[in-house]
Amino acid sequence: MARAGNLSADRMLWIEGGAKTRSASRKRSLLLFTFLFLFSIGGSLIYVWSRIQVIQAGYEISNAMKTGRILVEENKRLRVEAASLKSHARIEKFATEELGMSKPKSDQVIIIR
Repeated sequence: MARAGNLSADRMLWIEGGAKTRSASRKRSLLLFTFLFLFSIGGSLIYVWSRIQVIQAGYEISNAMKTGRILVEENKRLRVEAASLKSHARIEKFATEELGMSKPKSDQVIIIR
């Protein structure tokens, strides 16, 4: 009977050791799962943030292109206006009507070579 008592003590030690091993194994598994879960959440947040940045950059490029087109049109309009203000007929008309000037006579013109 002494032998039967020894076997039950061995079983108790074995069962107790197994429980500790399972508990440590569960803690390790839970820690690994938590780490992987947080890593995947972090990766997902970084991916979403990068996509938002790409979309925002696209909007900024679109606005810059729109502003560029507006500026090109204004530049064309201003070039046409500058050309019309430089026209000789307009300057001559302005000089005679507004400033009271007249064309020089042929004896008033000196040609320099």
